[in-house]
Amino acid sequence: MLKKIVLTLAALLVTANVAFAEKTIVVAQDATWPPMEFVDASKNIVGFSVDYTDAMAKEAGFKIVHKNVAWDGIFAGLESGSYDAIVSSVSITEERKKAMDFTEPYYEVRQALVVPKTTNVTTLDEMKGKTLGGQISTTGYFTIKRAAGVTAKSYDEIGLAMEDLFNGRIDGVVCDDPVAASYALQQEQYAAKMKIAFVIETQEKEFYGIAVKEVLDLLNKGIAAVKAKGIDKQLREKWIGR
Repeated sequence: MLKKIVLTLAALLVTANVAFAEKTIVVAQDATWPPMEFVDASKNIVGFSVDYTDAMAKEAGFKIVHKNVAWDGIFAGLESGSYDAIVSSVSITEERKKAMDFTEPYYEVRQALVVPKTTNVTTLDEMKGKTLGGQISTTGYFTIKRAAGVTAKSYDEIGLAMEDLFNGRIDGVVCDDPVAASYALQQEQYAAKMKIAFVIETQEKEFYGIAVKEVLDLLNKGIAAVKAKGIDKQLREKWIGR
């Protein structure tokens, strides 16, 4: 009888430990999008999105594993279960919502046009006949495709588009405004030759969200806690500035 009681207690303890163990969530990030998510000199994935997700995990009581995944296969990997979520500056769109779930929005973003400093334009209409680059399957690239009279050139990484602009192979790059600022304002090499011409105004606001498979409630809990404590504002100032 005593042996049976001991075994029962042991089983209950094991069950309790499993129940209270921190859940580990694997998140995919295309770490080519500074200052949001990128690889530093020590080969670590860093940036606003990384710190934001780590803060979410701390506040909501789970663990995060960051996984660097190329953009062209990142959504397929979520569908196949290679990871639990995508935290990679993914804008919430109606088209994407048909294929995946999203958390609450965590960052408002706009599209910006980066051009050589010698180019003076204030609208996309003035870029007719020009070639603009953007990262494939991003809202920046979709913006170029919608612009009348403009030739769209796609790139696997935004850095490749910026390099072509820097070397005069294309006439401009459209991308998320924090990324545009990182290249055109903060990176000395590019800032010497490039500038942000303007932010592209749209009727509907654009927001980043976390694309998820089965952990929606837990991630939303983390986002709510980060916003409630003002941690998101601290991270914005750290990585993007005022």
